Amino acid sequence: MGLFEIVLVGLGLSMDAFAAAICRGLAIRKLTIKEILQIGIAFGTFQAMMPAAGFFLGRQFEESVKAVDHWAAFLLLTFIGSKMIWDAVGEMVHENVADTCFRPLRLREILSLALATSIDALAAGITFAFLQVHILPAISLIGMITFILSCTGVILGHRFGGRQKTKAGIAGGLILILMGLKILVEHMGMPG
Repeated sequence: MGLFEIVLVGLGLSMDAFAAAICRGLAIRKLTIKEILQIGIAFGTFQAMMPAAGFFLGRQFEESVKAVDHWAAFLLLTFIGSKMIWDAVGEMVHENVADTCFRPLRLREILSLALATSIDALAAGITFAFLQVHILPAISLIGMITFILSCTGVILGHRFGGRQKTKAGIAGGLILILMGLKILVEHMGMPG
């Protein structure tokens, strides 16, 4: 997996954090740099830590799954991406964005949200182990991408509202599904 693919995975994984950051931005009456950085750092840190944990977990089982690693990567990324799309469409149908936002800005709530939006990254880290990805550059890149998108999401949510939340979730899911398909096609020896 090259740099371009890792950037795409980072973008896909960070879409949940981006959507949550938009939601947080909706609830902030007077936006400050401190609040933007708190959300960006929390989301970026968790989004980097979870693939690292998944990577080390996946390395424990690497030998036993080497023959099916491409299928595991495909299935995990497709599952994560499909779940993101399902959640985004479900929110569009069932929820009012303003009702889902936390009203007060509390660090505990930000950390809980950062953890919740990074669970998918744990599975991506397992995939990284199967694909022999160099984990330190990968998680650094994912963390930076998430930090930037989360800070941007807070600002956009504060200024424009939650109109882009659903689109971000769908886009992130599609990116992950396409990455999984690409891994499968490359491993099967098909041109791609």
